[in-house]
Amino acid sequence: MVPTDIRRPSAALRDPRWLRWTLLSIALAFVALFLVLPLVAVFGYAFEKGWEVWLASVMDEEARAAIRLTLLVAAIAVPLNTLFGVAAAWLVTRYAFRGKGLLLSLIDLPFAVSPVVAGLVFVLLFGRQGWLGPWLAEHDVKIIFAVPGIVLATTFVTFPFVARELIPLMQAQGADEERAALTLGASGWAMFRRVTLPKIGWGLVYGVILCNARAIGEFGAVSVVSGHIRGLTNTMPLHVEVLYNEYQRTAAFAVASLLALFALFTLVLKQLIGWRVRRAADTETPA
Repeated sequence: MVPTDIRRPSAALRDPRWLRWTLLSIALAFVALFLVLPLVAVFGYAFEKGWEVWLASVMDEEARAAIRLTLLVAAIAVPLNTLFGVAAAWLVTRYAFRGKGLLLSLIDLPFAVSPVVAGLVFVLLFGRQGWLGPWLAEHDVKIIFAVPGIVLATTFVTFPFVARELIPLMQAQGADEERAALTLGASGWAMFRRVTLPKIGWGLVYGVILCNARAIGEFGAVSVVSGHIRGLTNTMPLHVEVLYNEYQRTAAFAVASLLALFALFTLVLKQLIGWRVRRAADTETPA
């Protein structure tokens, strides 16, 4: 049983009520201004001409092509980043080697580099006038202004998410249970499947959700490498831009509302996972 004086701070240690209400008001104002109002505006403009117009805009051939491409790119980039994230987290937390700090810095590189710059780098590497461009053209391999370039750009900007969720989690958990399993004769794969994976499961799912959300909504890097070919290389964010620039406001916001729904679903899923993790931790913690 946890003593009451430990769970609840004394009145002398509490912040003044006016300070708590001020901070709460500021937080709610920012949420309303930068989250609630934009969402209301997106859905308001999307449905301003009725459900039928919204459905027609979403079911348009080019919109469906953009949706398929977005889901395809996410379906390729997210598993790749999941494999990389698990491998990188295992390497960083279970081994000591030279260059570990450099590896961590490289993992964080997409957080520091503008997505537009990342897209330009891929153009310089794989574009027609790029370093590998002549060789790719000679072998009839097209990366820039094609689906492979979009996958590469999306994978680059999203690959830190899984690794950055797992590294601190695995560092905090330590490797004692893995060593015990190996001592008892478990193989490396059996140890990972039965000991490590259950321990990092929720963190892994959490990182995958964030990675998938970023992959679906990525704009900058994809915009550079896609070529904006309608019906072929336009993802959902790019399709929204094209529609809006052509003054098709309702159609643009209709597709944007789908992206908003993806974001809201990700947020709800994230909160559910956080709730499950906290509940599991409370269950394991002795009273």
